[in-house]
Amino acid sequence: MKLRKVSAASAAVLALALTATACGGDDKDSGSSGDDKKITIGIKFDQPGLGQKTPDGYEGFDVDVATYVAKKLGYTEDQIEWKESKSADRETMLQRGDVDFIAATYSITPEREDKVDFAGPYLLAHQDVLIRADEDKIKSPEDLNDAKLCSVTGSTSAQNVKDKLAPKANLQKYPTYSACLNGLQTGAIDALTTDDSILAGYASQSQFKGKFKLGGFKMTNENYGIGVKKGSDLKAKINDALEAMVADKSWDKAVKDNFGPANYDNEPAPKIGDVKS
Repeated sequence: MKLRKVSAASAAVLALALTATACGGDDKDSGSSGDDKKITIGIKFDQPGLGQKTPDGYEGFDVDVATYVAKKLGYTEDQIEWKESKSADRETMLQRGDVDFIAATYSITPEREDKVDFAGPYLLAHQDVLIRADEDKIKSPEDLNDAKLCSVTGSTSAQNVKDKLAPKANLQKYPTYSACLNGLQTGAIDALTTDDSILAGYASQSQFKGKFKLGGFKMTNENYGIGVKKGSDLKAKINDALEAMVADKSWDKAVKDNFGPANYDNEPAPKIGDVKS
């Protein structure tokens, strides 16, 4: 009998302790459902129109897509932790588990699929060049031969041009697209190459209007996917969310909100699994 009384008392103490712990968990996410669940998402911090960190938060097409997906996965906006994912770091971040998924102008390629899995694609972009508005010598990809061509470390864009279109191009690799843009402004480089969606975002910024122009070259197909760790069950769930985003027209709204000012002539929403070569 005595043993039972002690056990009952112990159980009551344990229940009280658990209750106190549960109440204390609300401190971190006071607006959540009472737990501390978070989702960590990798995006670019320096790509206007796609993924940009601003004094007011984060904005861009990739941010809108990632936020929609996170909500479908059961997370509110205040449960999202944004983490900068530079091009050269994306596979490593996923493999280490630094992020749950990455939506950062992340083109699906066979080489990357050896290391990570992709949901999507959710946008079909094309490689192009951004040049100074008064540039009159670069009228085709072949004109990039002997030009100082910039792209970021870890990106496939500049190497694509050198391998397939302009073998004599002088590659200049910078850590970010913003650094390439500064070089373009000062004349240190002649052209910045990456996806037309990214270039349109830069060209449409108020401080750069009239200074740059797109070459209009559709040199490659860039199938943006959402990267996840190899074997992650998030892939199927994210694909479902992307299909829902297209179906309810949220995808169209995100395109208009983020690319509209640049008059970006975007492709229709791609079908899940339809990767254009």
